[in-house]
Amino acid sequence: MDRAMSTSHPSSRMTGIGRVLVIVYAVMALAATGRSFVQIVRQFDEAPLAYALSALAAVVYVLATLALVFARRAGWYTVAWVAIVFELTGVLVVGALSLFLPDLFPHDTVWSMFGRGYLFIPLVLPVFGIWWLRTHRPVVADAETRGAEVRA
Repeated sequence: MDRAMSTSHPSSRMTGIGRVLVIVYAVMALAATGRSFVQIVRQFDEAPLAYALSALAAVVYVLATLALVFARRAGWYTVAWVAIVFELTGVLVVGALSLFLPDLFPHDTVWSMFGRGYLFIPLVLPVFGIWWLRTHRPVVADAETRGAEVRA
């Protein structure tokens, strides 16, 4: 009975706040990808820097989403850290530049004005992502124990 229960529970990474975090990252990935695709196809020549940064944000959100889903593995956990820290850096740098040097961005990016066009979610999301990664580190011994339970 215990064995059946232990193998049927979902990973703690994909429950509660972890699941919400992954869903929000996935929504941001879709939104940023759609936005950058339309901007690049229709009017890239009007604001190439802004639209390229929106495309970069889309890539970062897709990568962060995948990395958070697979973060139980040490390699993906590291990728998640890099993607989310890069995201926070991008939001802060692009946000500050768009505030103090608005001529650089004739059109908004995903990260302009610290994500104002996305209800400041791009500013808050990486903070929660970093918190979650710090509190949900992959445990090698735990993963090996689960693997042994499944094989038994």
